[in-house]
Amino acid sequence: MANHVLLNNIEHNNLKIITRKSAGLGDNIRATLTFPTEFRDVQSEYPIFFQKDDTTGDYQALAIFGFEEGQNLFLDDKGWHASYIPAIVDRGPFLIGFQTRQENGETIKEPMIHVDMDDARVSKTDEGEPVFLEFGGNSPYLERVSRALMVINEGIEASKAMFRVFNSLDLIEPFSMDITFAGNEQRKVSGYYTINEDKLYSLDAATLHQLNINGFLFAAYMVIASMSNIRKLIDKRNQLLLAAAK
Repeated sequence: MANHVLLNNIEHNNLKIITRKSAGLGDNIRATLTFPTEFRDVQSEYPIFFQKDDTTGDYQALAIFGFEEGQNLFLDDKGWHASYIPAIVDRGPFLIGFQTRQENGETIKEPMIHVDMDDARVSKTDEGEPVFLEFGGNSPYLERVSRALMVINEGIEASKAMFRVFNSLDLIEPFSMDITFAGNEQRKVSGYYTINEDKLYSLDAATLHQLNINGFLFAAYMVIASMSNIRKLIDKRNQLLLAAAK
């Protein structure tokens, strides 16, 4: 059960967060949400696919870490091995909540950082990174968390707008592939969507220009570029299978 509370430097002056990545802390995940605001960094390490939300039917972007539930091929006993960790993971137990206030007759929603005090990463010992400095200022770790939360907060709206445009231009197509790993292990990857490259490249100049102005052309190219990381995932899986067979 989550226990979200507003973060403040009085009640939480001694709060520490365990930042190491491990299966025991819930990092053995196949995929996580990602956003256009971080596609440049994500595509350098992971495949980016789209998936439909089971509840709403809306598309959402995913950074893929493995081929089955509970499989993160970037994670081992020594940690998470990648140059970039998606913001949803890197934020730890923190999230954005909103407080409302009245200003000149208008209701203003202000984003505020909250923390889930029941999250396993909230330290019960001296282990972990301090959230606040000794005299109340934000620690470097909290500054990093704030940046991750900004990526998420801005990315949610960017994602909605991006998928509206991609849908209107019929640029999204289903993706599936059959993979044979070392030792003849078979795996079918399905249920994902990606960018239809042929339709993207056939768009007229005016449409491409509008996509570019909105930043969505760049996002589409980042998704396409990320596909090369499928080979990285396959190689990582094969290395584990071959090591286990020795």
